[in-house]
Amino acid sequence: MKNPKGKVYLVGAGPGDCDLMTVRSHKLLSQAEVLIYDALIDIPQLELIPVTCRKIEVGKRGGKPSTQQQEINRLLVEQCKLGKQVVRLKSGDPFIFGRSSSEIQALITAGCEFEVVPGISSALAAPMLAGIPLTDPVMSRCFAVMSAHETDALEWEALVRIETLVILMGGRNLSEIIWQLQKHGRSPETPIAIIRDCSRPEQKIWIGTLFNILQQTAGQSLSPCAIVIGEVVRLREYLIGSENTNMSVTPVISNNSQQLAGKTILVTRAASQSNQFSDRLQQLGARAIEMPALVIGAPSTWEPLDRAIAQLSSFHWLILTSHNAVDWFFQRLQAKGKDARSLCGIKIAVVGKKTAESLRSHSLQPDFIPPNFVADSLIENFPDNLQNCKILFPRVESGGREVLVKEFTAKGAQVIEVPAYQSCCPETVAPIALAALQNQAVNIITFASSKTVHNFCHLIEKNPELSLSEDWLENVCIASIGPETSKSCLKLLGKVDVEATEYTLDGLTEAIVQWATKYQTL
Repeated sequence: MKNPKGKVYLVGAGPGDCDLMTVRSHKLLSQAEVLIYDALIDIPQLELIPVTCRKIEVGKRGGKPSTQQQEINRLLVEQCKLGKQVVRLKSGDPFIFGRSSSEIQALITAGCEFEVVPGISSALAAPMLAGIPLTDPVMSRCFAVMSAHETDALEWEALVRIETLVILMGGRNLSEIIWQLQKHGRSPETPIAIIRDCSRPEQKIWIGTLFNILQQTAGQSLSPCAIVIGEVVRLREYLIGSENTNMSVTPVISNNSQQLAGKTILVTRAASQSNQFSDRLQQLGARAIEMPALVIGAPSTWEPLDRAIAQLSSFHWLILTSHNAVDWFFQRLQAKGKDARSLCGIKIAVVGKKTAESLRSHSLQPDFIPPNFVADSLIENFPDNLQNCKILFPRVESGGREVLVKEFTAKGAQVIEVPAYQSCCPETVAPIALAALQNQAVNIITFASSKTVHNFCHLIEKNPELSLSEDWLENVCIASIGPETSKSCLKLLGKVDVEATEYTLDGLTEAIVQWATKYQTL
């Protein structure tokens, strides 16, 4: 029986940050069976790889031992002929100092199928992320990119006439570069920027001139770095402000604070709900990995809700305790040929800011929002006499608000509970989340409900291949949105490190930032 047909993908990993990889690269990494990668590839990028993928590091870091190119070629051909989907992951772009020609020739000779997937080179990304444009109508009408791995092979007399130079692999030869440029006519006052570890949390930048940059960087390790030489370096001050011209800066052009830089955060919300939360964490510098612990869908039957909708005029209050309840209730209302006008004469109580926002998206204002943003405070602060009050309560099918219903009933209210949606535990875990947990790369796990805690623990138990040690949570911060969620965290995970003061996602974000700030100062 023949082996399945293999294929080799020569993929550009970009400058370092996973968010700067192409969509195509992300997809290929998530499907890889064999990964052959350079030493410059970051651990977060390796977390995109399935747990079952075979990983082979081949070095390629300047000045350190590396696998011979001939052996890399042999590995690519061998794994392809075994029928494997092979990703050859290269830093930056495969065709910019990526030594891809030799590998492609070997694949062609062996009759192996291959594809080249471009990536963002650090030659372009590093200056941009440092706030340095490579072209300008006045200061730079062109630029040249070169490797300083062999300085003697460069035509310095021609290069000094180019307005902007971008030099890669030049950290160890900086003094030679400075000498050659001045020898061939560049002014000692020519601006220079050195950007080390571009796009990574540890990115560092030195700004100076050909005259003083060696003094500024004395005793510093500069590799891997991109060096930018030319008047455009001066534009950085105008683009990101003079206060950011020191040696260490935030690795993006942004007015946002990077208070969570370097932190990897696992987000356990439902896939349909996690984007805004993840985006906010990323704006603060974190790397957010989504591991949905909830799947939101329709209830097993619409009959109870349909019956309630048909009798809406008989209710005094409608209680909505989540934006899911709002969304699914109004979706069903519309499906039955009705709209918000059907709620005329009914008061609406909602729990939380997000729920209120969801209601307003249907052009309705809530009549009551309890303090503390928790459902259990509804009963204590309810604005109406509950005796003989008829309340419609659309909720998740699996329940979870028994105390609320019991207390309302005890006060004389008639509560009609109807399932409006269902939340279930997912069947699988995204490979990137599995890999991050297995590699112990997660710093913070967030929980926005008790159910996410229960489902997260169930998913961990269902995936024994994770092989997590008994103390895997020791260096992981458990962040909870509120008291009820914290109870579940304590019961199932044994600890809670962060609890939001305001029981909202904004409150949870703020609590995480405060924890991270305190953690960094210890």
